Amino acid sequence: MDQGKARDVNEAARRFAETLADSYRLVYGQAAEAGQRQQQRAQQFSDLVAQNLREQAEGNRAAAQRLSEQAGRQRQAGQDLARESVEAYAEFLDAAFARYRAGAERAAGSARSLAETTTSAVGTAAGTTTGAVGEATDTAAGATRSAAETATFPIPGYDEMNVQEISGRLDPLTEDQIRQLRDYERQNQNRKTLMERYDGKLRASS
Repeated sequence: MDQGKARDVNEAARRFAETLADSYRLVYGQAAEAGQRQQQRAQQFSDLVAQNLREQAEGNRAAAQRLSEQAGRQRQAGQDLARESVEAYAEFLDAAFARYRAGAERAAGSARSLAETTTSAVGTAAGTTTGAVGEATDTAAGATRSAAETATFPIPGYDEMNVQEISGRLDPLTEDQIRQLRDYERQNQNRKTLMERYDGKLRASS
């Protein structure tokens, strides 16, 4: 091979090598750019996921805070209702006790007035016998007991009520009051339905 052909071969080999190197550099550059783009996309996706998670967590915290505030308001409303109920019941008991005390005082006043009237009548009627005095005293004692029983009876106007009306007034009564009504009913009208309800109330309280 002469020198001219050798140079041509060498030149061709050099250009081929340069072209091949340029191709490799181009391929590597594109691969590097693709890797950078993928890395950027991955970073953007990661940032988006993190942002969504933060927004969701903040929404959950806000919802939990609203639920907690609502529960607090409901608890406060329940406490207010319970306090108002207790206060109303206490006022009812105070009013009932005041009525009972007023009735007892009126009964005691009536008894004293009756006793004074009886004593005056006995003193005036000096010629009456001992039996007449005893009868007047018994009458005064009976009237006193009747007035006291009327003042302390659990249900005023009991004898004028029917079974349904009496049954509707049993819930707030004590065990002693229920027993008093049962004894009174047995000695008077002895209505079977009322007796069964009284017995059931007493069994439930015990």
